Amino acid sequence: MSRPTVIVPIFNAFGHVKSCLDSLERHSRQASILLINDSSTDEKILPLLEEWIDREPGRSLLNNEENRGFVYSANRGMSAVDGDVVLLNSDTQVSPGWLDALARCLATDESIATATPWSNNGEIVSFPELCVAAPVPEDLEKIAAIFQSVGQAYYPELPTAVGFCMAISRRAIDRVGYFDEPTFGLGYGEENDFCMRAAKAGMRNVLCGDAYVAHHGGASFSQRGLQPDSGSMQRLAGKHPEYDSLVMDFIHSDPLAHRRMELAKAFKRGQGAIR
Repeated sequence: MSRPTVIVPIFNAFGHVKSCLDSLERHSRQASILLINDSSTDEKILPLLEEWIDREPGRSLLNNEENRGFVYSANRGMSAVDGDVVLLNSDTQVSPGWLDALARCLATDESIATATPWSNNGEIVSFPELCVAAPVPEDLEKIAAIFQSVGQAYYPELPTAVGFCMAISRRAIDRVGYFDEPTFGLGYGEENDFCMRAAKAGMRNVLCGDAYVAHHGGASFSQRGLQPDSGSMQRLAGKHPEYDSLVMDFIHSDPLAHRRMELAKAFKRGQGAIR
């Protein structure tokens, strides 16, 4: 089983980027990692990235000559490497075993297009509450240990991946192509469109139930003054009119509720609080 290449698009947000790289240093030492600097204006970013990639083999850096946004950077990364990939936002912190868990998940079934880990701030994969953002936990090692110890590996179907951390099989890329940059521009909606295209091609988007990645939320986009807007959702709905109802049905039925309850009980036994 080969590990996916981790692709991290970066634009400013120095503090979050450093925390992300520090977590990758601790928990993904021998991984293949590609950083893509989207023409950051913060002069501290490039030296940080250059110093970091020099520490270990398997690390590399691409610099966009001008700011092109997340979609372009993600596509550039996916086209620059072979095999499966993980698109990782630069305002995340990974935990022990996260990458191996995602690799196992993608390898279990050739129909899997994408896999998303649990998170404190991951919309439909948020824990402990569905679609409620929680603070980044203090002890990611303990968090990861509990997620890995409760039951067997768990890969239920999702209506869409969530873009903070999105493992993508090369099978899916080969079948449906890259993100739709002409439609989604700098970002928002591109991962949902990709997942819908994959589903229509007979593939599946799943939760990787034994992986956890913490997410601060919105750091790089806030640097550009961008927010999710009705335009991006209208463009997504124009391509996939059924998307909104699929997600709302998932939220209303909440098929992950039992699993979240099991995990919450394990946290109560193991550490007394989820924080």
